[in-house]
Amino acid sequence: MRLTEQQLSYFDTFGFLHFPGLLADRIERIIEEFENTWAMLGGGHYGKPHDGKQRSAFVPFIDQNEYLCTLIDDPRIEGIASSILGDDFNYLSSDGNFYVGDTGWHSDGWRNNGYTTIKMALYLDPLTRDTGCLRVIPGSHKIGDRYADTLQQDARQSQELWGVHGRDVPAYAIETTPGDLLLFNHNCKHAAFGGSGRRRMFTLNLYQRFREEDVQLIKDTIATRARFWMEKMYSPIMIGMASPSRLRHLEQFMAHDGHLAELTRQKKQEMAEPSRH
Repeated sequence: MRLTEQQLSYFDTFGFLHFPGLLADRIERIIEEFENTWAMLGGGHYGKPHDGKQRSAFVPFIDQNEYLCTLIDDPRIEGIASSILGDDFNYLSSDGNFYVGDTGWHSDGWRNNGYTTIKMALYLDPLTRDTGCLRVIPGSHKIGDRYADTLQQDARQSQELWGVHGRDVPAYAIETTPGDLLLFNHNCKHAAFGGSGRRRMFTLNLYQRFREEDVQLIKDTIATRARFWMEKMYSPIMIGMASPSRLRHLEQFMAHDGHLAELTRQKKQEMAEPSRH
């Protein structure tokens, strides 16, 4: 599946795309494996049961489940990602989540380094604008544009600066049904309001392949995984069953992740040390 010129233009202009029912033929098994993986990982954030009061998350997520790993191989997902990022795009990681209540306006990145990065999101419960569906601010991903730069600076302070609650900030609410696929540029401002205490969702984070001379940028991107206590970029499950096509999306980060284990060790040590304040 390749995107049309119109879809690519829409994504470039507004920063997101919605594919209703794209994975409807797989969604029952996806939900089953999501629940199995969640239970296997301990049922909540860092092994604590999800209490419905704050977000629970696991990173990496699909990497822990053989079936969910195959989403990277699905020709629809691979085709969409390749249309935007190139056939040799990088898979960075995945996160599994139980979201709770409101999520304020934010971007998952704010990068202007010449490379495009996207998040693909699968919501596993029906969601409307009043029950926690994803909201996006179209065009908010264009760093250097006065509009986007103002949102980056001010969106978190909508009440103080604009006199409106976050839920009333002008935005596009993407109402979804399980089986839909959403994707957005990591720079795009997004939020959710009115959600329940157990809103299931997981993502795939995909990057345009780096030029090999940008070694430091590759290593810096890998280093962001240390905060999730990852010692290698990918699990044995992700790598062990990988086809040549999947390996193409793993190989660049795998070739440069030798420093990740030490960074993770340092992060663990920092967390274990008593506060000096």
